[in-house]
Amino acid sequence: MSITARNDLRNVAIVAHVDHGKTTLVDAMLTQTKAYGGHGENEERVMDSGELEKEKGITILAKNTTVFYSGPAAQQIAEAETVTMNIIDTPGHADFGGEVERGLSMVDGVVLLVDASEGPLPQTRFVLRKALNASLPVILVVNKTDRPDARIDGVVSDTMDLLLGLASDVAEENPDLDLDAVLDVPVVYASGKAGRASTAQPADGALPENEDLEPLFETILKHVPAPTYDDAEVLQAHVTNLDASPFLGRLALLRIHNGTLRKNQQVAWARKDGTTKTVKITELLATKGLERVSAESAGPGDIVAVAGIGDIMIGETLTDVENPKPLPDIIVDDPAISMTIGINTSPMAGRVKGAKVTARQVKDRLDQELIGNVSIRVLPTERPDMWEVQGRGELALAILVEQMRREGFELTVGKPQVVTKEIDGVLHEPMENLTIDAPEEYMGAITQLLAARKGTMNTMTNNGTGWIRMEFSVPARGLIGFRTKFLTETRGAGIASSYAAGYEPWKGEIVYRTSGSLVADRPGVATPFAMINLQERGTFFVEPTSEVYEGQVVGENSRNEDMEVNITKEKKLTNMRAASADSFEGLTPPVKLTLEESLEFASDDECVEVTPEAIRIRKVILDSSERMKASRRKKQAAAV
Repeated sequence: MSITARNDLRNVAIVAHVDHGKTTLVDAMLTQTKAYGGHGENEERVMDSGELEKEKGITILAKNTTVFYSGPAAQQIAEAETVTMNIIDTPGHADFGGEVERGLSMVDGVVLLVDASEGPLPQTRFVLRKALNASLPVILVVNKTDRPDARIDGVVSDTMDLLLGLASDVAEENPDLDLDAVLDVPVVYASGKAGRASTAQPADGALPENEDLEPLFETILKHVPAPTYDDAEVLQAHVTNLDASPFLGRLALLRIHNGTLRKNQQVAWARKDGTTKTVKITELLATKGLERVSAESAGPGDIVAVAGIGDIMIGETLTDVENPKPLPDIIVDDPAISMTIGINTSPMAGRVKGAKVTARQVKDRLDQELIGNVSIRVLPTERPDMWEVQGRGELALAILVEQMRREGFELTVGKPQVVTKEIDGVLHEPMENLTIDAPEEYMGAITQLLAARKGTMNTMTNNGTGWIRMEFSVPARGLIGFRTKFLTETRGAGIASSYAAGYEPWKGEIVYRTSGSLVADRPGVATPFAMINLQERGTFFVEPTSEVYEGQVVGENSRNEDMEVNITKEKKLTNMRAASADSFEGLTPPVKLTLEESLEFASDDECVEVTPEAIRIRKVILDSSERMKASRRKKQAAAV
């Protein structure tokens, strides 16, 4: 066995909490290594290429890019003219944890980005734990040092404390972990937006002294090991991601661990079910900057895309035909949240021209999602036109529904529920560790809000800046619908984020809403006359003149019970002249709920109708008398 290193290559993942500047830093790295090739605009956050990623300003899918670094450190450290750096940009949200796990399986080191003011947050802990479990070396980059509220010393100290705590946790599961190496973390100070980095600590609020990212590139070359391989080993290439090309069909992105992969080569495709099949690599593509270019061959450590295998899945292996040696599957955390997705069953179904409304179309689309998304599961339900979709969190499932809506699907989506487990005969539910940063005057309101959701405060710190940081242990179902109320209580100033913290025994009933729904009692068109008379009862979600149907939730009742209302009532016409004309002037504007807000608002007997043109909340049972019968049956069953 002869282990060889490829000094001219580095594979590194950039991990961080949401909005700490990963994608902006990658932009600067691409610009300074001239990856744009001198053509086209240097678009901001170029790695966030998806429509939803651009809108929400977050990374949803892990993506890779390649930069070719030929600065002074290339010759000094790697003894090469040019070093190829494969950079994986990972999402910072724990709901997309499957993408992080997949990204880490491709790399040999991690650049941990931490905001110079906010410091390490829950998702920082989440991604860092994954990196330590994989025994990957970590480089700490303190980003946004030029923020006026930067506290660089405190952030470095907090991150080291976090590393120490996580390392001791992980050491119990992984006794081979070298604790000294873990804590010997190089620190780089950077401003991704300015494209500057330095190993010397700048003053709080100041830019790093160096005018480019040279110190960051040098640190990566020094501390991220070069990929190693065994000369005598057969081909082993792990599928870590999937993509599609209009010309080549399905593309499998893979990291080559041993051997060489060539265009038109016959290889053994080792599938998840244990079978192998001989296939031909019809096209081999390498990444250069932001583009994929055709290549003749690729060696150990390279991250490439191949075409020609129609049904290949993530976690499978391409290996030698004569002596196949598959690699282990990629393991991801279990889903914690589920919701039902089915065809649109409302009276307004099929109104949108060209919309996809059949059960077969919905099932095909969910099956397609399973191919590229390793962290969701699709299970059958009692109904043939509805499926249970399980995922990491509410946001991940809402993103899937939003993508389907934009693709022209009409759906009925159930309220998110938690995925429970039975351990030793006791019902257990998933827990979350929640971190909240908020102005200190909202402390009472936040603790009251979380106490109602079975949350327990673990720690609270006050930095003396007028802001406090609180950490809670909360059941995952307690966070369903939490975000909207939290933002209302903190006047939009609070920041909340969480990560999974295992399972604990069921915590008891949680009351999500203290308000009821205003439910339309007949079909028709909402009239200003009816809405003006009803507006003191609550808040409306529909606009005047919009069509409604029986059982549709048209607003929020200010009291805690549902109220059926006639929102279609018209003014009686007489030959007497009225002093007040029927106008919109006295009507409070309706609240426009987004998809996430609608899913949060819906109560247990409600669901969300999603079409390309509208999002409506409705009762699961539309008929009023049938709803009353079902409610009575439920009460009787509970009393027995």
